[in-house]
Amino acid sequence: MAEQQVKVEAESALVSAPALPPVVAEVPLNNATASDDSKALVVVPQPQTPPKKLESRGSLDRDVALAEVTKEKKLAYVKAWEESEKTKIGNKAEKHHAAVVAWEDKKKAALFLELKKFEEKLEKKKAAYAEKMKNKAAMVHQEAEEKRAVIEAKRGENVLKIEDMAAKHRATGTTPKKPTMGCF
Repeated sequence: MAEQQVKVEAESALVSAPALPPVVAEVPLNNATASDDSKALVVVPQPQTPPKKLESRGSLDRDVALAEVTKEKKLAYVKAWEESEKTKIGNKAEKHHAAVVAWEDKKKAALFLELKKFEEKLEKKKAAYAEKMKNKAAMVHQEAEEKRAVIEAKRGENVLKIEDMAAKHRATGTTPKKPTMGCF
């Protein structure tokens, strides 16, 4: 289709040459009216040249037209090839861009997964450490309770001992040698 259009354009350019418009020249009419600023226009007729006949040259014009059509065909082919190559290069670049984006997304996902695993590991360690500290706190509390119980037991024993000694002193009517209270 494009080749036919190029042929038609080439043939139409060779067949018809545009006619030139007539030349208009300014010529003063009289020297006496030279002081007058108005000028008259005179149309100078051009000799008309007969249009060139293609049949007179024959095969030479045909060869020129054919060469021009061949040249246009080659240029169109080169242009089509150029566009095709540019498209291929563009598609290849897009493919590589897509591969880079996919690679980047894959690496980012792996890093975020690693980060998440690390955070989970830290959370587990934190929970284990918190549990360990709670257990230590419970053991400290238990030891404190045992120490309190021992203190209360000693106090109870000492109170019973003092009550026994006081009962003994009352029964014998003696006074204790050492005062149990520092005030007396």
